[in-house]
Amino acid sequence: MMNDNINVTEIFGADVFSDEVMRERLPKKIYQEIRRTIETGANMSQATADVVANAMKDWAVERGATHFTHWFQPLTGITAEKHDSFVTAPMYGRTLLEFSGKELIKGEADGSSFPSGGLRATFEARGYTAWDCTSPAFLKEDATGVILCIPTAFCAYTGEALDKKTPLLRSMEAISEQSVRILRLFGNTTSTRVTPSVGAEQEYFLVDREKYLQRKDLIYAGRTLFGAPAPKGQEMEDHYYGTIRERVGAYMKDLNIELWKLGIPAKTQHNEAAPAQHELAPIYEEANIAVDHNQLVMETMKKVATRHGLQCLLHEKPFAGVNGSGKHNNWSLTTDDGINMLNPGKTPHDNIQFLFVLACVIKAVDTHADLLRQSAAVVGNDQRLGGGEAPPAIISIFLGEQLEDVVKQLVETGEATSSIKGGQLDTGAHALPVLAKDANDRNRTSPFAFTGNKFEFRMVGASDSVASPNTVLNAIVAETFCEAADILEQAEDFDEAVHGLIKKYLKEHQRILFNGNGYTKAWVEEAERRGLPNIRSTVETAATLTTDKAVALFEKFGIFTRAELQSREEIMYETYTKTVNIEARTMIDMATKQIIPAVISYTTELAQSLNAVREACPEADVSVQKEILVEVSALLARAKVALTALKVTQAQGSLMEDGKDKAFYYRRSIVPAMEHLRTPVDELEMLVDKKFWPMPSYGDLIFEV
Repeated sequence: MMNDNINVTEIFGADVFSDEVMRERLPKKIYQEIRRTIETGANMSQATADVVANAMKDWAVERGATHFTHWFQPLTGITAEKHDSFVTAPMYGRTLLEFSGKELIKGEADGSSFPSGGLRATFEARGYTAWDCTSPAFLKEDATGVILCIPTAFCAYTGEALDKKTPLLRSMEAISEQSVRILRLFGNTTSTRVTPSVGAEQEYFLVDREKYLQRKDLIYAGRTLFGAPAPKGQEMEDHYYGTIRERVGAYMKDLNIELWKLGIPAKTQHNEAAPAQHELAPIYEEANIAVDHNQLVMETMKKVATRHGLQCLLHEKPFAGVNGSGKHNNWSLTTDDGINMLNPGKTPHDNIQFLFVLACVIKAVDTHADLLRQSAAVVGNDQRLGGGEAPPAIISIFLGEQLEDVVKQLVETGEATSSIKGGQLDTGAHALPVLAKDANDRNRTSPFAFTGNKFEFRMVGASDSVASPNTVLNAIVAETFCEAADILEQAEDFDEAVHGLIKKYLKEHQRILFNGNGYTKAWVEEAERRGLPNIRSTVETAATLTTDKAVALFEKFGIFTRAELQSREEIMYETYTKTVNIEARTMIDMATKQIIPAVISYTTELAQSLNAVREACPEADVSVQKEILVEVSALLARAKVALTALKVTQAQGSLMEDGKDKAFYYRRSIVPAMEHLRTPVDELEMLVDKKFWPMPSYGDLIFEV
């Protein structure tokens, strides 16, 4: 634990090879060259790379570093690293510490040992990591010591992307180029670059680590595969924004310190809706850095939790019956001179540039709703989306009353002449100030909501990388910007043409707009009438990556090749199958070795007790004991039948060849078989004496932290 007197300004970024550090440690010309590389993508000379590498090494060694690593994000969805020391070959019994520009710029990793979806065969092992100088290097300290981490992209020997970062960087270049075209059309001659800004809110659960280690399902699957509801859940709504418990507060304090040292602008912390659930939200950053930082947030959350005897759970649905965890991806477009292209201003009805950008986003989301849904598809999200707690699996856009009214005016009359004002909120208590009221309410059920000067994509799962959602958002909006710019650049009358496009896009794509309650069955039916896709499971989303529409989009801007898209589709099927298979095997193991033996022990004691009472007092009423024994025995029999069925189903699935058919088999056959086993087991937990139950209950896990 650190001293209670924390000076945030002193520790913030202390473990980052930041722009400030580079400016202090690099010769002026070298610093200017690396800034040009960061800002424009200009090539960096080998001599410059050598100077930067040496300065980076000296800075890291001064802080105790002994090793460096190329830190990258393969298609596992998490990060990877291989540590190399700064030690050189010994001479005369001594060694030096060196780090060259070549080592900084390029590393080598095994390209076939990570998911590649067929891009790399087992015997084709070479892959490369390439320094991403737009994301600063940083230091990590753990049991291995202090490690200099260099953010890198990861690609195959053939140049194809094997990671999450490379396509994201490609998409950022595409959206920047097309956004600048739009700005030029509207008379902006000063902005030279547009960057997607991202703020990724992170939800998570904290449970006692000792209890966690008693549950095989949490260890192997990250979620509870069995578990009866506790007597109290979240129905009292007393945990949300409630007082933070001392133990959790101590954890949050240490977490913030670790994140601030890494230059991560952790801003907000609070209790979330479910017991033992919490949230951390950062300040906005450039998309690439935000993605890297979110990976560090998840990693640091887990690391700090163990120090406090806690376990951080990032699964989307660790507990049935209470809210799961998501990750709200807040996305906007900002120029290099500080203009937010999604800022409507005080009178959005006459802000033509904003209305045009808004219309383009609406068109992009409607056109590629399937891809946006796919970008948030992980196995855990299948238990969360549409569950009356998270956005439904249907993509729709919430604009709020003010913009909805402006859009209505434009669609119906071709022009907008007014904007609804926010007004004032009078609480009725004279001691309280009169508050300025926003023009719009919020909609927690919308998967894609406009929230003042940004869009909040609320569908992303808590464990997932935000690289894919932002890659898709950048790509689909770049496409619409490009199509519109092609038209407007040829228009004889720009004003007339831009007004015509705004009206056309809004009229043709207004079906995607929905301000109502996304949790209702009525909305599902209405969405179907509108023709909006409702892709309910992860395996169903995979094929959206390789449609002709998707391939044309991504290849147009060089974000993905067809082969790269096909590989990612294959990886989705493979990951789904492996994940569900692990869950099924874990259930089989727990039921066979823990639950059924525990229930047999309980029924044996119950039967012995029943016989003992009858023998001691033949006239005693033993109907209660008998009734419980019969009920428990019946449920035990049901559980055994379901367990046998799951074993058979899982065994059949394991014989199938990997691919689409196998993934759909697991979805249609094994997932229901798992539910059939869980149902009687959860009922048994409600009946069996707690001293016999072989694992901590929901109440033990989420209320005793």
